[in-house]
Amino acid sequence: MNVRIESSKIVKPLYDAGGGARRRRRPARAVFDKVTYDVYMAVIYAFRPPTPPNAALELGLAKTLAVYREWAGELADGGDAVLLNDRGGGAVRGGHGERSAGGGGGRAGRELVRVQLTRFACGSLVIGFTSHHRVAYGQAAGNFLVAWGLASRRLPVAPLPVCDRATRFPPRHPPLVQFPHRDTEYYAPKKKKKNHDAGAVAVEDDDDELATVAHDKIKHVRESGRPPLARGLAAGEATTLRVSVNGRTRMRPAVPRGYFGNLVLWAFPRCAAGELASRPVQHAAELIRRAVARADDAYFRSFVDFASSGAVEAEGLAATADESQAVLCPDVEVDSWLGIDFYELDFGGGGGGGGPFYFTPSYLPMEGTVFLVPSFAGDGGIDAYVALFETHLDEFKKICYTY
Repeated sequence: MNVRIESSKIVKPLYDAGGGARRRRRPARAVFDKVTYDVYMAVIYAFRPPTPPNAALELGLAKTLAVYREWAGELADGGDAVLLNDRGGGAVRGGHGERSAGGGGGRAGRELVRVQLTRFACGSLVIGFTSHHRVAYGQAAGNFLVAWGLASRRLPVAPLPVCDRATRFPPRHPPLVQFPHRDTEYYAPKKKKKNHDAGAVAVEDDDDELATVAHDKIKHVRESGRPPLARGLAAGEATTLRVSVNGRTRMRPAVPRGYFGNLVLWAFPRCAAGELASRPVQHAAELIRRAVARADDAYFRSFVDFASSGAVEAEGLAATADESQAVLCPDVEVDSWLGIDFYELDFGGGGGGGGPFYFTPSYLPMEGTVFLVPSFAGDGGIDAYVALFETHLDEFKKICYTY
């Protein structure tokens, strides 16, 4: 299927007459923003006809950006702040048809929010929404989408964002670091190899290095012998589950639901592959439950104290949330979107009240990533989107219908 790009534009915030502070500011990001993935995340919606015209959707987007100003800005100071300059968000109109001559390609812009509207001959509308993870996490993105739907229907923008990330998480005095954050949220990168002949640091090609790492991991999986699991791990090989934990309800006092920013750390249950394959599912569930329970208010406060202490900068530590890891094997990352109001987006019109008839995360080129999303069937079930190599799919399907 080919999609023809009909137009591309920048949608700037639209303020009410006489309202809205428009000063250019650089609010500092919180420590949670600096430790998350430096990547754009995308989701896709599909709506049945009749749907609002593009003009109504763009007007609603402009009004929502006036309230969620950080989405209309750009990263500044090396990514340590968001410049509130009302640059705007990117909007692309696409139509189903033949590929246009010379279309496709091009480098992405600096917009922190991007929207693509694609209409089909049947009248259906597909919306792609992309946002920068360093600005805010999925909860904030879900709030923004709900507000966009309301604004497009000429209703007041809600929920309103709580934009106090720079002051909400101050470190304690004296600091109380109770957990090993150097080996959890951070790590010490290996030093670059030196060219002893020239006496200079050798320049490394990140793409070549990434390709080599991926190749080595794939080779290891294929040569590890008879697979006890879908990925072919040896029985004694350890596998770690990286589980995202939302601190909004775990911190005391609880953080408002409308908080705009990032507020996620991770739990790391670990086990041998053979043990997981031989023990009942309840065993794995208990390992996960215990690890997640340890990420409580004390853990989040300890992280704030450590990340604010200056140790990260002094020791040159890097975040373990590394988007350049194309292959996580033998590990797995699980991101839960179960508490995000993605399905509440309503532009009015068709689809049984204006809501979407389909929702899915977009493609993420990171093997071993799992997204948990509430089932669209509305039966209380959970849909799991799993990124695996094609060579592992048959065994994975077999396991799904066996246990």
